[in-house]
Amino acid sequence: MEKWDNYALQVKQAKAAFLTYDQEALIRKLGIRADEKYLYIPLIHQIYRLDRRTAWLERSRRGEWVDANSHEEVMTLLDLLCDSKESRYLSGRWKNMNAFGLMFHQNLLEDAKDPWAAYFQDRLQDFRRACLALGGRPLPTGDASYAIEIFDGLPTAIQLWLGDEEFPPNLRFLWDENALMYIRYETMYFAKALLLNRIREEMEAL
Repeated sequence: MEKWDNYALQVKQAKAAFLTYDQEALIRKLGIRADEKYLYIPLIHQIYRLDRRTAWLERSRRGEWVDANSHEEVMTLLDLLCDSKESRYLSGRWKNMNAFGLMFHQNLLEDAKDPWAAYFQDRLQDFRRACLALGGRPLPTGDASYAIEIFDGLPTAIQLWLGDEEFPPNLRFLWDENALMYIRYETMYFAKALLLNRIREEMEAL
């Protein structure tokens, strides 16, 4: 319960912080669409709308607006929206996700027995189709790898390395070297979780 209370508090604080920003400046910075009530923000191949007065978040799903106030969605979107730098630009070079953080984070990123990797390996063709459905661009490294845009042109690469009798399947995540101009290191975890859930959602829809 304490974990979820902390998540709810983080969401509340992030929304309160957003409401203090100059929204017109955010619109100009990111070139996003807006009307009097909402900001419209693309995130992982879907359109979200953010209430300008309350910070309530929804996403477009099969022609309807649905609740999108999960911890991962709110924290990822508001960080990208509010804290990305005016001077941001992509380097065009990939960097392993664990290289952005401290050494003690590495084991958190590449679990030797990753259930997501096992799930994707068991449904490999569905995984490939889901990544393509999210606008993924195939990459040459890994057994099944795709660069998928998170927001504002910022891609992340998801690499699936298939397992065998000796080694379990493995997932690796890479970001553009300049990713911290768009997103904080801690928020990469939220974006990663959100992307995994979006891939699963697409797989289940197949």
